[in-house]
Amino acid sequence: MNLTNQNQKTQKTTEQHMVDFLKHFQALEQAMEPFKDQKRDLRENFHENGWLSKEEMRMAVRAYRMLKQDLDLEEVKSLISKLKLSGFNNG
Repeated sequence: MNLTNQNQKTQKTTEQHMVDFLKHFQALEQAMEPFKDQKRDLRENFHENGWLSKEEMRMAVRAYRMLKQDLDLEEVKSLISKLKLSGFNNG
């Protein structure tokens, strides 16, 4: 058997890579599930205790994600103003 034929037999197909990917993806999804439950419980706890409304939690999470991405708020404001001037209506 020449080297080219041997390499072709040892290389994985796209389908095999997809199966490997999905096995790892599934394992990560399963490992993350308890954390998703904790996030749900946290939201429910804050809502049930009357500390924050669902909208206040959504706004806080949006602000957190914007900070995490280090967005330039002035640039965002400018873009929103331009969209409004262009007649874009959110709704």
